[in-house]
Amino acid sequence: MSVVKNALPEADLKIVGEALQGALVDLVDLSLVAKQVHWNVVGPRFRSVHLQLDEVVTTARTHSDVVAERASALGITPDGRAETVASTTAITGVPEGWIKDAEAVRILVGALSTVIARMRERIQSTDEPDPVTQDLLIALTGDLEKHHWMFAAENA
Repeated sequence: MSVVKNALPEADLKIVGEALQGALVDLVDLSLVAKQVHWNVVGPRFRSVHLQLDEVVTTARTHSDVVAERASALGITPDGRAETVASTTAITGVPEGWIKDAEAVRILVGALSTVIARMRERIQSTDEPDPVTQDLLIALTGDLEKHHWMFAAENA
């Protein structure tokens, strides 16, 4: 049941809904991964990596809210519950314990690469059914790619 009506045909709404839900899961998990690494990073580059991780968290949290609100505006209920995120994420888990700074960077580069690849698929799938959602996904992917570049440069 949808309490919000929109102009998208049902088939288009299904595609857009799947793209937005997948994006929400990826962003929620990315924020959790970055925060977990943030709390456990150690090493000579601790401070710079620590601060950079918080920037990723802020980006992921901001965009997750935008994505969830776009879904709601279209009559799609967003699902960011822990069990949903845990069962549908594609991001590799974070190891337990302290994480050396170089490993922290590798973890974030990997997580960002995974999320960016999935976002690019969603950009393609929403091209025809909903250019508004596609624009939202393009903007957030640009921000994620900037973080990826900055982390990748840390271990270059």
